[in-house]
Amino acid sequence: QLQLVESGGGLVQPGGSLRLSCAASGFGVDYHAIGWFRQAPGKEREGVSCITGSGASTTYVDSVKGRFTISRDNAKNTVYLQMNSLKPEDTAVYYCAARAFTQCGPPTGYLYWGQGTQVTVSS
Repeated sequence: QLQLVESGGGLVQPGGSLRLSCAASGFGVDYHAIGWFRQAPGKEREGVSCITGSGASTTYVDSVKGRFTISRDNAKNTVYLQMNSLKPEDTAVYYCAARAFTQCGPPTGYLYWGQGTQVTVSS
């Protein structure tokens, strides 16, 4: 069974940090670019970051550049999103997804999605 499972979400104060994990089963993540997305209440889903199958290239949405870092451990079949200097506007459900290709690209190319993990940034 092909599956992505996110973990690591929670409640954190502004300025705090969280590390999200995206564990894959049933397929090897090294054959797929993996993206992180988020959706806040009443807002459209937004692409946050992506990492290529090799891990050689990464992309970030402008609002998280310098604060978030995406990485992958292909031996563990897991992709991570380290989130530092969190802001209230980062509050959302975070999803990971696997593309059909090893390169990052438009959201339409994502085949497999996790169930999401809630991140709440509040004092």
